[in-house]
Amino acid sequence: MSETNNRKPSQGRLITTGIIGFFILIVVIMFSSATFLTIEPGYRGVLFRRFAGGLDKENIYQPGFHIIAPWNNMHLYSVREVQLEEEMEVLSSNGLNIRVDVTVRVNPSYDKIGGLHEQFGQDFLTSLVRPEVRASVRNIIGRFTPEELYSTKRDEVQSLIQEDLKNTLSNNYVELRATLIRDIELPEKVKTAIEEKIEAEQLALKYEYILDQERKEAERKIIEAQAKADANRILSASLSENILRDKGIEATLELSNSANSKVIVVGGGGSDGLPLILGNN
Repeated sequence: MSETNNRKPSQGRLITTGIIGFFILIVVIMFSSATFLTIEPGYRGVLFRRFAGGLDKENIYQPGFHIIAPWNNMHLYSVREVQLEEEMEVLSSNGLNIRVDVTVRVNPSYDKIGGLHEQFGQDFLTSLVRPEVRASVRNIIGRFTPEELYSTKRDEVQSLIQEDLKNTLSNNYVELRATLIRDIELPEKVKTAIEEKIEAEQLALKYEYILDQERKEAERKIIEAQAKADANRILSASLSENILRDKGIEATLELSNSANSKVIVVGGGGSDGLPLILGNN
């Protein structure tokens, strides 16, 4: 009887020890290496709680050291800027094939990783960005002629694509940093025709400039001649015999004061009676 009583406390202690050991094992598993996570700089994390509400879109995990339960999953996203290059053929407004080479630079919105993961996943460049780039380029370039794309409207096209893409991507948790059109390639015949037309237009502008300069020069000469004629007419109308005589006397007096020796005969001139100057040395 005493042996049976002794066995019961021993069994109880074993059960208690077993339960404690089990909980210790659970704690060890919870804090094993699988539950420790370091998020590197340039990354953000979104946690999927398997038994507590699913994807936690509100809490975005920042770079640093984190402890998570082993049954939860942390999905990491690089928030660094990435570059996507896209080569494609599109139609211009008049139906010609245009080859376009476009580059966009994007990154996930830092505080909206949860929404991005839920809707598009980590391969969002393929499932979201690339299709939107292609759709936007086709839509915008389809508004212009090949000549406009080749010569005058390239910057405008780039700005329109940038604006269109920025609005679309921002509504889907992605930030657009830049849109660059690296190349627009036209069919060779179209390109040659456009270049010849541009060259002819430049030549016509050059000739127009030359003709305009010639017209201005002719007008200048006409105005100059007219001014001289008007001056002579005014001067002739204002001169009289007495004024001419006074001018002659003034000139004679100036010459008489010069250092050269001379003989001045007063009243020895012609019918105008002006002095004569003789003997300059």
